[in-house]
This record gives sequence, C-alpha cells and structure tokens, in this order.
Amino acid sequence: MAAVLDFHIHIRTPVHRGVWSFVREINPGLEAQLPAFERREGVEAALAAEGVEQAVVIPELLPFSRYWITAEWIAEYCRGSGRLIPFAHFNPLEEGDPVKTLRRQVEEMGCRGLKLLPSYQLFSLTDRRLYPVYEEAQSLGIPCMFHCGSSVFDRTVLRFCDPLQMDELCRDFPNLVLVAAHGGRGFWYREVAFLARLHRNLYFDVAGLPPQKLLEFFPDLPRLTDRILFGSDWPVIPGGRIRPNIEAIRALPIPPAAAEAILGGTARRLLRLAGC
Repeated sequence: MAAVLDFHIHIRTPVHRGVWSFVREINPGLEAQLPAFERREGVEAALAAEGVEQAVVIPELLPFSRYWITAEWIAEYCRGSGRLIPFAHFNPLEEGDPVKTLRRQVEEMGCRGLKLLPSYQLFSLTDRRLYPVYEEAQSLGIPCMFHCGSSVFDRTVLRFCDPLQMDELCRDFPNLVLVAAHGGRGFWYREVAFLARLHRNLYFDVAGLPPQKLLEFFPDLPRLTDRILFGSDWPVIPGGRIRPNIEAIRALPIPPAAAEAILGGTARRLLRLAGC
C-alpha cells in the first residue's frame, strides 16, 4: 500500500486553543495532548502512529476568534520536517501587496500551496482584486485551497464560499489547481461533485467528513476518485484518530489503486513532491 498523505491538518498548541466548547465535544482528549504538540516531534509522532507519512498543515487567520495562526508560524514550525508540509495563508484584502506576500511565503518560507478562507475573511472568490493572487499561484505552480462548507464559527458568511464561484475561476485560470476543502460540507456536495467532473483543474478534500458516508454524500464517488484528496481535519476529529478514516477509505467499493490515489497519490502529484 502507498504511503498516506493527509491533505488537511491543523496544529494546535496551548496558545492556539480555538473554539474549545466544540473541540472538547469532538476530541475530549486533545487538551491533555497539547503540551506534546508544542514541539514538532510530538505532532510527527502522533501522525506516524496513525499511519500518516506526510500532512499538509493549514494556517488560519480568523479575525473574530482567538484562533490566529500565521503562515510564518506554521512555516517555522514545519522547517526541516520531512513529514509536515506548510501552506501559505493571508487575508488578500488586507495585504498591501498580496502577490509579493504569496511569492515570499512560497519561495522563501517553503510553502507548497495557498489556503484562503473567504467565508471567514469575507470576500468573494471572484472578486477581481484577488485575480493577481490567482495568477501568481498559477505561475508558481501551487494549488489554491478554499474553505468550502459549514463552520462552527458563528460569524461565518457561507455565501462567500459557495463552490459555484469556482466554475468561473476554473475557466479563468485553467492551469491553476483549485481545491474545495471539506467537499462542500453540509449542503454543497452535489455542486462540488458536478464541478469536479466538469473541470479538470478542480479537486476537493474530504476533511471533516466521515469516510463511511462518502457514497451517501457523493453517489458518483467511483467516477470521482481522481478528483478526491484525503484530509482528516486532525486533531479536531472524533477521538483524535486518523487511522479509522484511512481504513474506511480503503474499504470503499472502489479499486485499490483508486483508494491509494485518494490517500496520497493524487496529492503528491499536485504538490509536485519527489517521485511524482
């Protein structure tokens, strides 16, 4: 079996606690683990124990919460790791020169993709002020991931992450890999699946979704296996366990090669990692 690449995890330490009423409900044991996660080796050991060879680490700038993790912090945390892959991140409407910021985070800090949070930072994906950022991401050859789905944050404006906006982006930037994080979680599953079949540069991850229900959410899943990226949303997942999700993906009624593509093969190709 091929090595697993989790396309969507977060780093939480005692100073990055987030929404703890929700965290304690989903993973009540997380708080006791946080001291170990202060050191990168603690996170790497936890992922290795769950069968994850590599993982994309997502920064988050949420202006209305206590959760404020910059790309700079994530890049430094991941520096020198063969297991953790940092992504770039910023609020594109608050950066004086967002193109320069993206280039710096990729070329100087080693970020391998860009994560944007439109429903938290309150911008439309098709806002023409963002187009230079997309052009730069396309030029750099990195994927651009958008939060696409429900959220526990009560000030989230969901219309800003409506996946139908990606139809326009796919056409305007045909060489830019777009990733709908969370697969439209809540009520956009059909739209995300349709767009992924329509556009060859659109993918989606399944972070935060129970893998055993993927066929319910995506009835055409067997025809979408080259569009899907495994993501766990760790560590805020039931019991903090990733391995059961991996096993559930392998148990889906799809060819083993398709399951291995979901679990890492496609992600390594999109991230242009060694051996792909």
